[in-house]
Amino acid sequence: MKDQQQEIQEAIQAADHALTHLNAAGESLRKAGNWGIADLLGGGFISTFIKHNRMDEARQELALAQEALRRFAGELSDVGETLDFQVDDFLSFADYFFDGLLADWLVQKRIREAEGQVAEAIGRVTDIRARLLSLRGV
Repeated sequence: MKDQQQEIQEAIQAADHALTHLNAAGESLRKAGNWGIADLLGGGFISTFIKHNRMDEARQELALAQEALRRFAGELSDVGETLDFQVDDFLSFADYFFDGLLADWLVQKRIREAEGQVAEAIGRVTDIRARLLSLRGV
C-alpha cells in the first residue's frame, strides 16, 4: 500500500498536469478573444481564420484539462480531499461558427465566459495544490 506522502505527491503532480492544460487553454482563449475583437472591427477573413484556430486550440486544451481534472479528482480522493466542482459540468464551451456581427459578438461572449471558467479552475486547483503541499510538509 502506498504511503500518505506518496499519495500527496501524486495528487500534486496531477494538479500540475491539470494546471498546464488549464493555463494553455486560458492563453488560447485570450488570443481568440483578441482576434475576435479584430474580427468585430472588420478584420475580415484572416482574423476570422486565426480566431477560429485559437478557439480550436482552446477546445483541445479544454478537453485535455477535463481529462487531467478527472485524474486529479481521483488522486485527491486517495488523500481524503475532494475537488470542489464537477469536472463533467465544468468548462462547457459552445461552438459558434457563423458570420455576421451578432454571431461574432456571441463568440466573443463565449470566449470571455470560458476564460472566466478557466481562471476559476486554475484558482481552485492552485488552492488545493497549496493545501496538498502543506500536508506534505513543504
